[in-house]
Amino acid sequence: MDKKQVKKIELGTFIGLTMALCATVRSIPTLASVGWTLISYTVFAVIFFAGPIALISGELSTMLPQEGGPQLWVKTALGNKWGFVVAWLLWVQMFPGMVMVASTLGPLLGNTFGNVELGNNHWFVLGCILVIYWIITILNLKFDMAKVGGNIGVWLGVYIPVLVMVVLGVISFFKVGLVSNGYLGAFSWSKVIPNLENMESFKYLAGISFIFVGIEMSSVYIPRLKDATKNYTKGVFISLIGLVLLNVINALFVADVIPNGKMELSNITQPILIYCDILGLPSIIGNIFSFMVFLGVLLQLSAWVTGPSKTIIQVARDGLLPPKFGFHRENQYGVSRNVVLTQTIVISLFALLYGVMDDVNAVFLTLTNATTIIYSIVYVLIAVAIVKLRKDQPDTLRPYRIGKSGNGLAYLVSAMLIFSIIIVAFATLGTTSVMDAVLVALIAVAMFVIPLIIYHFKNDEWLIDVKKDIDE
Repeated sequence: MDKKQVKKIELGTFIGLTMALCATVRSIPTLASVGWTLISYTVFAVIFFAGPIALISGELSTMLPQEGGPQLWVKTALGNKWGFVVAWLLWVQMFPGMVMVASTLGPLLGNTFGNVELGNNHWFVLGCILVIYWIITILNLKFDMAKVGGNIGVWLGVYIPVLVMVVLGVISFFKVGLVSNGYLGAFSWSKVIPNLENMESFKYLAGISFIFVGIEMSSVYIPRLKDATKNYTKGVFISLIGLVLLNVINALFVADVIPNGKMELSNITQPILIYCDILGLPSIIGNIFSFMVFLGVLLQLSAWVTGPSKTIIQVARDGLLPPKFGFHRENQYGVSRNVVLTQTIVISLFALLYGVMDDVNAVFLTLTNATTIIYSIVYVLIAVAIVKLRKDQPDTLRPYRIGKSGNGLAYLVSAMLIFSIIIVAFATLGTTSVMDAVLVALIAVAMFVIPLIIYHFKNDEWLIDVKKDIDE
């Protein structure tokens, strides 16, 4: 056997890999928008949302190490129908999610050419999303784009921007201190704890929780992690602390310098330009920063065009989708033309929100909330799955286990996750405008109901026809 295959991952490497899965600069303006309250919201998201997700995923991934992830866990516990629902939701959450990510392209392109106002124009943002995403889609159908620039995209879109933001933020803070008209202002404990005065900040809770979405993917490294039983929990929580520091410190500096009410959620260059103004640095730094992140987002979007579709291809090959969809067919690069075109068409429809709503911030927040709530449905099913498997398969080997004995701790962790999701859902729907709340609810319900309808009409001939088509 190849030595590389059996070499164990050290704790430090695992922490780095876990942080890389969730590291992003896109959530920093959302976090900064709540001022000092971001401290309590982040603590809530870590303890009740990200922590439980990581622990549950750790147990389920070692108990069921075969390929499949959340879909396999839920399928084993709750049956084929709910496994299919999970696979579907993990695919469709990218529809609003990719529009949310792609919506940063307009402001970044505008800032690259020194035209800030252009980046705030909702028609320009819409045009950038449609044109650029369709170009990326066509390239992925014609070439093996999975090999192009994945690591470069992370460096340009995440690591370097985070470092630049921290350095400029620290220096700016030492120069101006706490700015009176910023989102922070003078510190007081009443600003840290959510209360009646800052209730409106609850609408950002889903976006703040979204920072940690995807943390469950680190569980795939458990089989290769050295002393996994001890190091997985330690590594995940050190990673979470690192992510919290990375996001919270940056968000505090951003919240300090941006004037209250002027935050642009999809414009990550906004604080850079303000830092440059404070420090007397040339504005070309903002132009270079924007272009660099623009390229990083492009490369990351390209990697995501085909990634999530892999699961839906497998689901189609298992006979759970009508053969006439053609989702089971792949080209020479392992890409399903019909899956990729379908998702790009739907993403384009979601992007039209930028045409009917002229408030760029409102659209960005609506898309963030919709993505988070769709993903949260998956997390509810995972939480139910661990409880069901503890009852149905108590003697199955669990290399990593929540609690040394008994089921109490596992049930508590599961309940904490479900509790946090209920809070996030009510906070999101109860504090946004009626139209936005209805829109988010409709998106989430529709995406949840569609796979149930498809599964209801499923028949055995689908699998026969799919296998026959593949053989031919």
